[in-house]
Amino acid sequence: MSQDPYVARSDRYERATFRRCGSSGLHLPPISLGLWQNFGGLDSFETGRAILRRAFDRGVTHFDLANNYGPPPGAAEEVFGRILATDFKPYRDEVIVSSKAGYRMWPGPYGEWGSRKSLLASLDASLKRLGLDYVDIFYHHRPDPETPVEETMSALADAVRQGKALYVGISNYRAAAAREAFAALRRLGTRCLIHQPRYSMLDRWIERDGLMDALAEEGVGCISFSPLAQGLLTDKYLDGIPGDSRAQRGSRGGSMGREGVTEDKVAAVRRLRPIANRLGVPIVHLALRWALRDPRMTSLVVGARTVAQIDDCLDALEGPALAPSDLAEIETALNAGEAGA
Repeated sequence: MSQDPYVARSDRYERATFRRCGSSGLHLPPISLGLWQNFGGLDSFETGRAILRRAFDRGVTHFDLANNYGPPPGAAEEVFGRILATDFKPYRDEVIVSSKAGYRMWPGPYGEWGSRKSLLASLDASLKRLGLDYVDIFYHHRPDPETPVEETMSALADAVRQGKALYVGISNYRAAAAREAFAALRRLGTRCLIHQPRYSMLDRWIERDGLMDALAEEGVGCISFSPLAQGLLTDKYLDGIPGDSRAQRGSRGGSMGREGVTEDKVAAVRRLRPIANRLGVPIVHLALRWALRDPRMTSLVVGARTVAQIDDCLDALEGPALAPSDLAEIETALNAGEAGA
């Protein structure tokens, strides 16, 4: 492990921008760094450390985790905890650390879903791995079809009351279920800060579901994951599946396999490339600016395997917002496949 001391750049906030999270007092960077992939026990510690340092030096203050991120499950929190202790300890009050519970973490009936037993035990274990007294945001990672929403939300509310989380959120909830969760939290005297759904040019279910309207009505922020469709919204797959890609490496904790690289999706990306070329940007920038076009979108969680990849994502913020004519052209390109079906 490198012993080089880390001192954050003094100009890290000069060009950084932030967005208010719903109607709360919290602001998040438009690009947040997710540790779903590339920060587990099978990955290079020093590469992960370099990515985290670079992100913070460029104004990324939010780092998104979950109890099961790895592999093995829990490894990402352990790695991040080590880097927090060595590099970011002086900057703890500048950093937003989030974690989640709800997917399978340990054997038996309490190792997943949304029971009070599962959520609070998981949070305690996450805090131990992270070496923290509290996380800034604690999420329920997915709806539980069997546990009453009141039980799940009471566990989140108690995490705040116990000082183990400053805010709480939900992830992967459809609009109707999200409204039930918000109401349950309100009855318990706790507000839901944020919702984390999957969203990208190639996966627009939140638009059909009316989720953004539900969040806006409740003053809840939105932070989407997989805005690059796990790498599909790049040039990476236009000429086949590269050997070092997520799809080629196979599933890692829910990551995309070869079956996720469909002909229709690749064709959509090909139709987007001339638009990106006309604007003089890579498809990555086009996809991220598109996902941020709605002011109700607080932030996007991106992953990075190299420092160059996090730089590429953050560079997307330095260009102009997409014009209405650009958005219309993108819409036509995305819909062309349906028209030809």
